[in-house]
Amino acid sequence: MTTERGYQIWTDGACRGNPGPGGWAYIVLGHDGIEEVCYDHDASTTNNRMELTAALEALRSIPEGSQATLYSDSQYVVKGMSEWIPGWRRRNWRKSDGKPVLNDDIWKQLVAVDETREIDWEWVEGHAGQEQNERCDALANRAIDEAC
Repeated sequence: MTTERGYQIWTDGACRGNPGPGGWAYIVLGHDGIEEVCYDHDASTTNNRMELTAALEALRSIPEGSQATLYSDSQYVVKGMSEWIPGWRRRNWRKSDGKPVLNDDIWKQLVAVDETREIDWEWVEGHAGQEQNERCDALANRAIDEAC
């Protein structure tokens, strides 16, 4: 349920090959009932980068200070934002094994945007019939189709 300052956000990313052409999409439902839909592509990317980009672009679309629940079928995105970030930051963007965090360029942007909004990160099972998640998946794949 959205509040006066609240939004519901669904995101998804897709990739054909990994790496390969990719697409991302989001749906933002505002407290006023207005829905914003956006999607785009990248000619050569990975699925994880598209998942992160979808979340980043969705959060950029809402005002600073907003509250939102962001739903993603990517454990990578949800666990990254809700569990892994503190450790990565403490270790100067290195994983517990000492290797660099992949996609740290997008993670850092996502953290910066997240810090100016109140976001609850929620995982949803992909391809399980959740309407907005299915729509985001279709839009991310449509972005790839339209670009190729």
